[in-house]
Amino acid sequence: MAKRDYYDVLGVPKNAGEDEIKKAYRKLAMKYHPDRNQGDAAKTAEAKFKEAKEAYEMLSDAQKRGVYDQYGHAGVDPNMRGAGADGFGGFAEAFGDIFGDIFGGQRARGGHGGRQVFRGGDLSYAMEITLEEAARGKEAQIRIPTWDNCGTCHGSGAKPGTKPITCTTCHGAGAVQMRQGFFSVQQTCPTCRGSGRLIPEPCSTCHGQGKVKANKTLEVRIPAGIDDGMRIRSAGNGEPGTNGGPPGDLYIEIRLKKHEIFERDGDDLHCEVPVSFAVAALGGEIEVPTLAGNAAIDIPEGTQSGKQFRLRGKGIKGVRSSYPGDLYCHVTLETPVKLTEHQKKLLKELDESLKKGGSKHTPGSGSWAERLKGFFNA
Repeated sequence: MAKRDYYDVLGVPKNAGEDEIKKAYRKLAMKYHPDRNQGDAAKTAEAKFKEAKEAYEMLSDAQKRGVYDQYGHAGVDPNMRGAGADGFGGFAEAFGDIFGDIFGGQRARGGHGGRQVFRGGDLSYAMEITLEEAARGKEAQIRIPTWDNCGTCHGSGAKPGTKPITCTTCHGAGAVQMRQGFFSVQQTCPTCRGSGRLIPEPCSTCHGQGKVKANKTLEVRIPAGIDDGMRIRSAGNGEPGTNGGPPGDLYIEIRLKKHEIFERDGDDLHCEVPVSFAVAALGGEIEVPTLAGNAAIDIPEGTQSGKQFRLRGKGIKGVRSSYPGDLYCHVTLETPVKLTEHQKKLLKELDESLKKGGSKHTPGSGSWAERLKGFFNA
């Protein structure tokens, strides 16, 4: 199936700014997050979540976006940049060496002795945190994959007692010149893959790579107010570069755990507060939870189920906000259960008394009856 246009995925125009793209992605991420979609809708929601994430990662990067705007998916999808009929790589790869310095490309550059150097790939790490941790911020430690120099060959990639030799195809340059009509194109050497050397007898430990996989512990600071779907960039902690190229970056994607009480909406919080029949009818003061402790709410006499109370400044102060959001408490009327015979008798007496008083005691029922009457007489 053909990929959808990234701008269509996020629902933004092609001239959309960085903030507009970020806002659109945030909205879609909240809508299709796996924690918010269960059952039959989970599979479709997961696919849309991944699609939105891919579109955002492409359009939020100025360099990638520039390539995508010019060449579409063919310019950024590695699966669509295979070798052509004449033995050339894809367009972006074949001409990257010629125009890379002009347009600021970082795919491949000349290294020591003319070798091609490549920037390492970026890594992604998903971190789950609680709502409280998101509100306050935290210091965390994560373990990520890394590469260490091979202790057997000391990074050379060659079997102990042997040495790498100069590539016989590119003579150590790491690149070869290819001609296509009037064009002369510089391309990464297919024999040594840009390293400029060959290893006749590879090291048995690292298999000629000169490095082995390992793990390292990284200290990460989670800023206060961070939201679900946001990313933290850790520069230089991605995959190592090739032939001395710079390493990639590590992107830590934040995922909020589902909270037992609160639901976050931007900087605002929402929660349901059960209120007894007596308090709703007579009024009174109740305690409600906030992230900073308990707070009191005055319940007016005759409060109905669904009534919303707003506590200003009791939400979350976002990463880019100058003041915190609000807490919205939604009243839910709690119906008594497991009544004794005496309690049932009292309720029946109360109900009879309320009926004698007419609609002044039950304004909702009166308006409902009027609406039904109008409906059936229509």
